[in-house]
Amino acid sequence: MTTPQITLYNTRTRRKEAFAPIDPGNVRMYVCGPTVYDRAHLGNARPVIVFDVLYRLLRQTYGADHVTYVRNFTDVDDKINARAAASGRDIADITAETTQWFLDDMAAVGALEPTHMPRATQYIPQMVAMIEDLIAKGHAYEAEGHVLFAVESYADYGRLSGRSIDDMIAGARVEVAPYKRNPMDFVLWKPSDADTPGWDSPWGRGRPGWHIECSAMAHELLGAEFDIHGGGNDLMFPHHENEIAQSCCAHPGAGFANVWMHNEMLQVEGKKMSKSLGNFFTVRDLLDQGVPGEVIRFVMLSTHYRKPMDWTERKRAEAERTLRKWYEIAEHASDTQLPDSIIALLSEDLNTSGVLTELHGFASKAETNALRSGLKFLGLMGESIPDWALSRTVNSGSLAIGIDPIVASKIDAWAERRAEAKRKKDFAEADRIRDVFSKAGILIVDTKDGSTWQLGDAVDLEKLDALK
Repeated sequence: MTTPQITLYNTRTRRKEAFAPIDPGNVRMYVCGPTVYDRAHLGNARPVIVFDVLYRLLRQTYGADHVTYVRNFTDVDDKINARAAASGRDIADITAETTQWFLDDMAAVGALEPTHMPRATQYIPQMVAMIEDLIAKGHAYEAEGHVLFAVESYADYGRLSGRSIDDMIAGARVEVAPYKRNPMDFVLWKPSDADTPGWDSPWGRGRPGWHIECSAMAHELLGAEFDIHGGGNDLMFPHHENEIAQSCCAHPGAGFANVWMHNEMLQVEGKKMSKSLGNFFTVRDLLDQGVPGEVIRFVMLSTHYRKPMDWTERKRAEAERTLRKWYEIAEHASDTQLPDSIIALLSEDLNTSGVLTELHGFASKAETNALRSGLKFLGLMGESIPDWALSRTVNSGSLAIGIDPIVASKIDAWAERRAEAKRKKDFAEADRIRDVFSKAGILIVDTKDGSTWQLGDAVDLEKLDALK
């Protein structure tokens, strides 16, 4: 089969386009990474998984040695400074720890490591040089120890997000500062006090603004013009808009990124994830509760990246049941050539939900080799069946696999007793049952549709005797 033409939705042009790399011998992609001050929440995992699939597709199409993927770490930021001040810990210790947390958690959800993972603090000289160049070209100015980009100096400012400067001023919360020539002008460099990380510069001791970091690192590692720039759609404005402006002004004649891709946001049980709603959780929270990384990845891939994704307990349970069934079918299969249909579906703007439907078809027809190859390519399986699928029990309510039915019925009965206690507002009893379940390695999950339970990795059912 001839390799299908990859088509991708380009945010900048608002349409799907045939992908044509600048240099097929070095296809280049940059994706905005995390600010490393805390654990990655579930929403942070979505762009990682989305662009990991694209990375796999590009490697399959152009060759693994012909794709360069850059995803950065922002390790200089006011949120990091605040965390250090509140905890009394050294900033370097915090960023090193949280960077490793991120890598561990993303590996758990099947993400390959990018070619380069630059940290912002490694590229301060490049940022200073770019800022100096912008000043020299009349696109930036110094004011009261700050250096700001003059947005009116770039005629195409707002093209990516489709808004005029006046509209952006009206709709955005911009920092009001007397030294700004225009309210939308954004910071390239700002002063640092004695308690804040800083570097020497022509404008005094200070630190870079957020936006200049990605422009400098992308230029250093990918050049003035490259193929794809990705991230969540919450970054479209102002971050990506500002990246385009400063990069195109610093390197006139180069287009910065040819294709801009943005994934939609994530919800939990139909609501925006937030701490105030009590539905905020990190990837590590789920992993520690016994939700396998492959299950998290499956749920993410079941919704097209340009549509809002709703994480629900029902989807999680269904994903786990499906994967267990597929692993059982594919366990003794042989590795074979990746089916053409999978590449064709992914080449159509990353149709991951279509690929999962295709895998369902392989499973129902007992096409075991095709199923195994598809699972591995999609990052849902390694060289062997994951341990959790062989040794753990999955359930939703009384639906259980691999557990004594009598024990399952007892757990169901106590789960119902807890539900009844909650209905009667006897929260002490409800919490007591939940705590005993937790000590026994059983997780109770409350949703708007009721409660379900599942077994964790370390189960000690004898501890349920405490409920008597």
